[in-house]
Amino acid sequence: MKAKRFTSSFFIVGIIILAFNLRPAITSVGPIIGTIREDLAISNGSAGLLTSLPLIAFAVMSPIAPRIANKTSNEKALLYGLFTLLIGILVRSSSLIILLFIGTILIGVGIAIINVLLPSLIKNNFPTKIGLMTGVYTTSMSVFAAVASGLSVPLTSGLGIGWKWSLASWSLLAIIGIIIWLISMNKGSKDEYDELYEPSTIKLLRSSVAWQVTIFMGLQSFLFYVTISWLAEILISNGFSASNAGWYVAYMQFISLPATFFTPVIASKLSNQQPVVLTFGLSGFIGYSILYFEPGVAGTTLSITLIGIMLGASISLALALLGLRTANARQAAELSGMAQSFGYLLASIGPILIGLTFDISNNWNSSILTILLITIVMTLFGLGASRDRFVLPTA
Repeated sequence: MKAKRFTSSFFIVGIIILAFNLRPAITSVGPIIGTIREDLAISNGSAGLLTSLPLIAFAVMSPIAPRIANKTSNEKALLYGLFTLLIGILVRSSSLIILLFIGTILIGVGIAIINVLLPSLIKNNFPTKIGLMTGVYTTSMSVFAAVASGLSVPLTSGLGIGWKWSLASWSLLAIIGIIIWLISMNKGSKDEYDELYEPSTIKLLRSSVAWQVTIFMGLQSFLFYVTISWLAEILISNGFSASNAGWYVAYMQFISLPATFFTPVIASKLSNQQPVVLTFGLSGFIGYSILYFEPGVAGTTLSITLIGIMLGASISLALALLGLRTANARQAAELSGMAQSFGYLLASIGPILIGLTFDISNNWNSSILTILLITIVMTLFGLGASRDRFVLPTA
């Protein structure tokens, strides 16, 4: 019994290490995007592409990831994702603009594999604890997303190593992830896929619930990546220093952690998650509305707190729904592939759209109004996705 408990605990550690690697390579870019833009002499739209490219890679790679897992296993496919992420981080840390963008694409491919397969891994290994395990890994993901945002400016400017080495430093986390996952990947249950299972991808495309989950996933990701990409620049335009703006981005992610953890735990105990959606939707709408009025330190802190609560709750609920709305692990992988493919394609528009909106209007007001509209639409689709229904009828 003790041996079984140890192997299960070590497997959970491996999942947490995987989650640690899901965001730093992306969130470390936002606070120093102005530095990168100036150093490379590119526009805001092109700078926004640095954050959007991983999302485009998510969209392309997400439906492929379940096929890789079917040919090998979830565990091996996740290892491939870590190796691809490591290569992408190293390639991106180059003085050549073309390698910067190629590396960014590889980062997106690696993260996409892990993004898609973790919900299936949890559905397979922890079918009665989907909410708890989703809370554990999304909180772990958010912790290092926040750490990466907060450290970007100090690493780049404070230590004077420049933005290239600052971004390259996250390769160490990927290397640690590879080592630990190599040890822990065989500690979980074998993939319990029914050999007679009929792939349901086409059926999912005809499911209104699957599309509601997908669009909810996409719009909450739209808001997350737009905020990660441009919040620091918005705050700088409001009079904050680059360092303080970067720490606000980090604070937003740290303050989101309780909501990130408890939302899926609560959601898994409810047959209908609509009250949860209404709560965080209102929180986000009020938060972005306050930001529109350049409210000073106290108002900005309140605004960022409310935005953080919404972003933390929405991402963890979206990921929990991949397991809660499906009947088995393979179906969870297929819904995850669909939701993250179409969803992140939608999300990839965000950073570019907001950057171009600023380039055209030369102020952030129009961008914030766009964000408010997206918040409302996300909440509406979240209400549909949170109904007590499976994406496909069960036998």
